[in-house]
Amino acid sequence: MLKENIATDDRSLAESVAVRIRESLIAGEFAPGQKLSEHQMAVQFGISRNTLREVFRLLTSQRLLTYTPNRGVFVVAPDEAAVLDIYRVRSVIQTGAIRAATKGHPALVRMRSLAEQGRTASSKGNWTQVGTTNMEFHRAMVELCDSPRLSSVFDLLLAELRLVFAQLEDGAHLHEPYVELNEALVRSLEAGDVESAVSQLEAYLLKSERAVLAAIQRRRG
Repeated sequence: MLKENIATDDRSLAESVAVRIRESLIAGEFAPGQKLSEHQMAVQFGISRNTLREVFRLLTSQRLLTYTPNRGVFVVAPDEAAVLDIYRVRSVIQTGAIRAATKGHPALVRMRSLAEQGRTASSKGNWTQVGTTNMEFHRAMVELCDSPRLSSVFDLLLAELRLVFAQLEDGAHLHEPYVELNEALVRSLEAGDVESAVSQLEAYLLKSERAVLAAIQRRRG
């Protein structure tokens, strides 16, 4: 029984650290293709090498890390195929979230606050902060569903998406158009105009997907 409890505690610790690393990925604290040092990461999170390897296994299964034999563990650099799939899943989840929205929902209140924070950050030219705030805006949108399972899935998408953006120039052209679009979405939801919000979101995601794919192609060309 004691051994089972220890094993359960180790798994819980690994899962907890995996969530912390995923949050760091969403915040842009790791670069795509970055090699992760076992020693440094174990010290940083105060865990054993064995627990860290379980963390790496979890994040690899979530497509956020990749292991190369004889080289080590690296942060994933998502490609065009990954972008297409990410946006496909975003469309399904976020459209459903919009349709589930109700006036006065705490997540809608948070979306309003984040839209305003994005506007403030853009006025200061802090595009990295605009990008982070935008991530949180879309996370709040999914919380309209009141589904921890959907929110957990969406967090994985956000981490992958952040790694997509991190490969590109993090400037105005990548984020500025969506500051106004976020505010417009919130206005529609606050007015109870769900169908308009759905149409706005669909156009929003298509515009974003095309911009990201074009930026990746320019970078590689």
